[in-house]
Amino acid sequence: MFGRKSEEKPIKSLNIDSLIGEDIIISGKIRGSGNIRIDGTIEGDIDYIGEITLGETGKVKGNIICENLIAAGHIDGNLVSKNGITLLPTGTLTGDIEVKSLVIHENAKFDGNCKMIVETD
Repeated sequence: MFGRKSEEKPIKSLNIDSLIGEDIIISGKIRGSGNIRIDGTIEGDIDYIGEITLGETGKVKGNIICENLIAAGHIDGNLVSKNGITLLPTGTLTGDIEVKSLVIHENAKFDGNCKMIVETD
């Protein structure tokens, strides 16, 4: 209450290497690495080494292979994530998934089958 103010720490933002904007529609396969944010529409498969962030306006109609996925938009296709998938409250996923770690928030929609990846020593 009285005393020294604690210094506010800056909010860490995800380092985004590529951005697909809200008004962009891409038809075809996407390959790459790094961190990508998708706010537009992808009609085709995505093979990405890194993290994919799908914004609320983002739509993917195709299969996805990635390391991590955070989805607030719509996915219609199968998904393989080497590490984790987080489906946020506005996110919808229609398709089968293969993943190591899965988080589905309340009000998110998932329609498909899930196979959990188990690491063997």
